[in-house]
Amino acid sequence: MTGAGGQIGYALLFRIAAGAMLGTDRPVRLRLLEIPQGIAAAEGTALELQDCAFPLLRDVEITDDPAVAFEGANIALLVGARPRTAGMERADLLAANAGIFGPQGAALNEAAADDVRVVVVGNPANTNALIAAASAPDIPAERFAALTRLDHDRALAQLAAKLAVPVRELRGVTIWGNHSATQFPDVAHATVAGRPVLDALAERLGGADAAIAWLDNEFIPRVAKRGAEIISVRGSSSAASAANAAIAHMRDSILGTRDGWTSAALISRGEYGVPEGIVSSFPVTSDGSGYRIVEGLDLDARGRALRDASIAELVAERDAVRELGVL
Repeated sequence: MTGAGGQIGYALLFRIAAGAMLGTDRPVRLRLLEIPQGIAAAEGTALELQDCAFPLLRDVEITDDPAVAFEGANIALLVGARPRTAGMERADLLAANAGIFGPQGAALNEAAADDVRVVVVGNPANTNALIAAASAPDIPAERFAALTRLDHDRALAQLAAKLAVPVRELRGVTIWGNHSATQFPDVAHATVAGRPVLDALAERLGGADAAIAWLDNEFIPRVAKRGAEIISVRGSSSAASAANAAIAHMRDSILGTRDGWTSAALISRGEYGVPEGIVSSFPVTSDGSGYRIVEGLDLDARGRALRDASIAELVAERDAVRELGVL
């Protein structure tokens, strides 16, 4: 895990050590990668992990060297990233993160286990995943993903609240595109207790037009901008929810999805007309061997327009990184 001394790392580590990610029968060895300034925080977390006496936890190692951190790693959670600060242009942000995720991808390529699976949590997650994958030519590109499970879970929570149903009754929500304010949370194929969500919303809100208005004016913006909403209320960015989503993403990739699909950002091979070679969110399932994109879903004109706006942002990010000579 990178960025192990931060808030997301702190929220992740104890749950991983307790078996929430891989199950209660699989021992865990943790390698924590931090920048030199973050080593002390990671060391403090390691002391707490030791004090918890987790039966599954075999070892905790802390380092600032990616080659050491990724040696033999089966799972890589790339959490640490360069945040955008006041006055920073997007090109500067992409360049700063290229300097992080390029070397980390190269280190994974040289040192990780043959079966390594990688999820990028640090933003801009989709393009950071693209940079890492491009820097690891010997690792199959499909082993890299960016985290959009948090967006997926946010969408489920908003729908459940509006429909006054438990989250477990919802299936078939999809996040398309970028993990950013342009993402498209799509409910066209979603069901609630086996019934189309669009029908349930229309009944609750007074008609199909009212349902679409709620989706366009409230649901989509709130899911897409939920991170900013949390910062404005909490005073800092999402931590526990991001950690929960990262655990769920990796758990379902390794242990398999059960009912329906979830969402993850993967390297596009042209599915659904998404340009090849960008990391975009899709509907995905896993049988335990890694995520595969669900194919054959229809998008209407409205859905394509919303998705394509997010895809255009991803293409622009890719082109900006190419100009830096990273790809």
